Amino acid sequence: MTAHTATAPKWGMALDLERCIGCHACSVACKVENSVPLGNFRTKVYYYDFTAINPFNKKETMKRAFLPTLCMQCEDAPCLSACEQDAITRDADGIVRISDDKCDGDRSCIKACPYGAIHQDPVTKLADKCDFCSHRLEADLLPACVEVCPADVFAFGDLNDPASRINAFNQRHGKELSVLKPEEKTRPAVKYRGIGTVAPRAMEKKIPKGRNHDPFSYEVDTWSQLQSTFARSTVKKG
Repeated sequence: MTAHTATAPKWGMALDLERCIGCHACSVACKVENSVPLGNFRTKVYYYDFTAINPFNKKETMKRAFLPTLCMQCEDAPCLSACEQDAITRDADGIVRISDDKCDGDRSCIKACPYGAIHQDPVTKLADKCDFCSHRLEADLLPACVEVCPADVFAFGDLNDPASRINAFNQRHGKELSVLKPEEKTRPAVKYRGIGTVAPRAMEKKIPKGRNHDPFSYEVDTWSQLQSTFARSTVKKG
């Protein structure tokens, strides 16, 4: 990755849900790169099973959508406002960061986040979250999630660089982009292509508010939709 422009970089990201295959490479790479403790997440991929119409035979079928989530790097970041220790800043490069030196571990930032993006390290008791792998950016490398994605889901780069991948993606798909939970009015800097089309808006309800992502959140809550379908197809005729 190269971001050599006349001005300081301002980092941006967009995700193309049409390309996501739910492989979890992004969340695994994030854990390894940032030493995220077991049971906590900086990045997590959600599944959502729903009934849809097959475009070829026009019959009802089941579909599964995938939604990778991370810190939204909000312009109006609730975590920043909630922290009374001034441990959270939104820097000129667009990244919201937590200062370990100032964090007192009172969890107010976790409770304020609508996207489940912040967790408390069980050992240090300090708040932690995605910062676009800032240490990698300093070394002119891509964030770990972007680097490993086999489906090219993540468009990332310097918004101040006209030739960057993110600007090319925005130019091509700008009218199709949206943000998660727009009702929260946090003005997320991370955009998505496919929310409301590839992935139903109802999927956003799986993302917790006021706590970190739950490691046990997979398909228990949507199994009833699948169960009724399989029950009809497996009934033996007398």
